[in-house]
Parts: sequence; C-alpha cells; structure tokens
Amino acid sequence: MYRWLVAMLMMWAPLQTQGDMEPGTNPAVDLPEPRLAGTVSIEQTLAERRSVRSFAPAALDLDQVSQLAWAAQGVTRRADGFRTAPSAGATYPLEIDLLVSGMAEIPDGVYRYDPGRHRLEHRITGDLRRALHDAALRQSPILAAPVVMVISGQVSRTARRYGARATRYVFMEAGHAAQNVYLQGVALDIGTVVIGAFHDREVTAVLELREGEQPLYILPLGRTTDR
Repeated sequence: MYRWLVAMLMMWAPLQTQGDMEPGTNPAVDLPEPRLAGTVSIEQTLAERRSVRSFAPAALDLDQVSQLAWAAQGVTRRADGFRTAPSAGATYPLEIDLLVSGMAEIPDGVYRYDPGRHRLEHRITGDLRRALHDAALRQSPILAAPVVMVISGQVSRTARRYGARATRYVFMEAGHAAQNVYLQGVALDIGTVVIGAFHDREVTAVLELREGEQPLYILPLGRTTDR
C-alpha cells in the first residue's frame, strides 16, 4: 500500500508543478492558426512594401506574431511539409528566432518558431534587444521594435544534397522568407527592415545559436500606425 501511494504521488507531482515552472523551462507556446485570407491583395502589398525603421509605441499580439512567423516558414501542405518560402530540394535549412518584449500573452524572451507544430519554443528568458542591438552595430530599429525576428541558416542540411552550392541556396532562401515577412507585414500594418550588418559571432552568442547555425538576417517588427 505504501509503495503504491509513493508511486501515485510521483506521477501526480509533475502535473501539479507544471504550471509553476521556472522561466525558460516551459517548452512551448501554441500559436493561433494562421489566416489564409485577408483584405489586402498581394498586388497592394507589393506596391506598398517599404523598409520601416521607426514604429508606433505598442506591443504586438500573439495573432500578429503567429501570422509573421507563419509567413516566414509556416507549413502550407501537411502531407509533405511544404512551406511558405521555397527551399532547394525541400531541405529547409532556416531557423526563425523571435525576440519578444512587452506582450501580454507571453513573457519577454527569445522563442524559436516550430513550423511543424506552429508554436514557439521558449529558449532564453528576458529582453535581449539591447544585447542584439550592440551586436548589430547599434542600429536603432532593433531597440525600437517590440519584436525582432532573426533568420539563421544551417547550411549542412542543404549541403547533403547540393554540396558546395548549398551556401548560395541558403542565402536565397533567407531572402524569400524575409520578403514574405515584408509583404505579410504590409497586410497587418506592421513594418520591418532587413538588417544584414552585424557581428556574426556576437549575434550567435546573444541568441545561443546551435553549432552550425549562421545568423543571416535581423528583422525588427513593429506597428506602423497606432491602430
């Protein structure tokens, strides 16, 4: 009887404490389903796309973050895992990290987008925009934006199929993903600017990127109006 009681308590304990985990140990944040139709045409987003370096003083919400992450690397066909951006040989070398601040739904921190599950994996606790700003030649949009997306690439995934040409393919794919974010942002009244000037090693250290992951783009994201 005693052994049975101990076993039951051990099984119950994780369920009791899961909601009170220390920051950074909660594995994921489920995102709202992305919208597949909107009120702005693709032609209009192309015509209005501009780089934006200043933002309204308001946080983004989880619906907006969901849509932007999906635009960058979301899955569009479950049967084969095809995504919103074309990928050489469907090797999908890109990783999307989001530095989030001021959101009501989730704590400040660094989150990695999981395309297959359409969710955010909580990686690092705290607002790291200042550290990223310093690693990126102190470019002001990084501090002004409530959310900063960082696109990194794992060239080895593509190199298994394409060898020495893999690097250029990964860079192309990062461009595809960034343009998707630009256009989705226009439809949401959210601006961005692609930043490619930064110290690779310092950005890697700030984001605690895994071995082989190379930072490619920084995209500050913020509202372009007070709506």
